[in-house]
Amino acid sequence: MTLQPEAQEPAPRLTVDHLDIAYGDFVIMRDLNFTIRRGDIFIIMGGSGCGKSTLMRVLVGLKSPSGGEVLYEEGSLWRTDEDTRAAILRRAGVLFQSGALFSSMTLAENIALPLQQYTRLRPRDIREVVALKLALVGLAGFEDFYPSEISGGMCKRAGLARAMALDPDILFFDEPSAGLDPVSANLLDELILELRDSLKATFVVVTHELASIFAIGNNSVYLDVETRTMTAHGDPKKLLEESTDPVLRHFLTRGKE
Repeated sequence: MTLQPEAQEPAPRLTVDHLDIAYGDFVIMRDLNFTIRRGDIFIIMGGSGCGKSTLMRVLVGLKSPSGGEVLYEEGSLWRTDEDTRAAILRRAGVLFQSGALFSSMTLAENIALPLQQYTRLRPRDIREVVALKLALVGLAGFEDFYPSEISGGMCKRAGLARAMALDPDILFFDEPSAGLDPVSANLLDELILELRDSLKATFVVVTHELASIFAIGNNSVYLDVETRTMTAHGDPKKLLEESTDPVLRHFLTRGKE
């Protein structure tokens, strides 16, 4: 009889170790500990005001923590020099809540910007990469459109195309479904799943939308606004099945139990 090798756990892509976040003396979150594995769609979830977006800002290098570590595969994000931090973050892409497209630039110009800044690609090659990224998010042929000429859902997808411009290993989304109708939000969720499977990238998604949490998330952390720390970590579907924490269950069921 031939024994099959055991499936190995995916390698950690990002580790948060005893992380504290504060503005001066005001503590937002304390003692956060979790691991984001390669290939995860990792959900940062919690009620309003718990610090979800602030945590993401720490993870992408926009706000320094008051204590603890953020460890990428390449090393510590905050206990290093600025050049090394910039090199680590060049392997990450960010889609902010608004899409953050430059309104005076076409979609092609928006997506080309990081390629012009961080690569030595020729203009012709940049145009090819831009066309590919737009095609990946379902916007082939929209290169010359301005953000004001397309819908909110299309702007989110264009922002995603720009976040993918440098072929990052990990992508961060801040409330990607905010402001979208249910159909557009569902299409965006499906796109995230398709990109995870095709690009083998890791996704970190800040959201409070239950439909998205259960549709795309396979790992998560729950930030509790009252205790100012995390109270759960794992697959959100399993957390719903197994957790006895009334606060978490109320969040995951919206109080409909």
